[in-house]
Amino acid sequence: MFSHVLADIGVTKLVRKIFHRVVLAPRITRFFDWWAPISSLGDRGEREAERYLLKQGLVIVHRNYSDRFGELDLVAVDQNTIVFVEVKTRATDSAGLPIEAVDSVKQRQICETSKRYLKWHGLTECPYRFDVISILWPDNQVRPLIQHYPSAFSSDSKFQIFD
Repeated sequence: MFSHVLADIGVTKLVRKIFHRVVLAPRITRFFDWWAPISSLGDRGEREAERYLLKQGLVIVHRNYSDRFGELDLVAVDQNTIVFVEVKTRATDSAGLPIEAVDSVKQRQICETSKRYLKWHGLTECPYRFDVISILWPDNQVRPLIQHYPSAFSSDSKFQIFD
């Protein structure tokens, strides 16, 4: 019976450590990020996308997660689904819509990075999806035009965006 109690204490410490690493630490970092100066259009777009997702009821777990091979703009949780979000921000649509920049090469990179993320955090059994948020933010506007594409592409497809 005593060993069972010790095992429960060990599990509790592990759960606390995971909670702190995956949930609490990124939130504390994001709290202080709100006062940091925003230097680029991409950074402003990612913050607007984060606000948008929070209003939609998603919980942001990571922002700008990266490893040696790639980067994920936002990692969120929507009920029981892990959502990997790619944010593309443009000042104009003269070179095409922002979502058009998420081509097959970018999709493949996001898929590979997300697989490593799931494996690293022991979440390979969890459902997941890939969303794209397209932001048009002209210089003369205070608020951007945000378009959210849930399940924009799939890791088992041929890396094609579908509506």
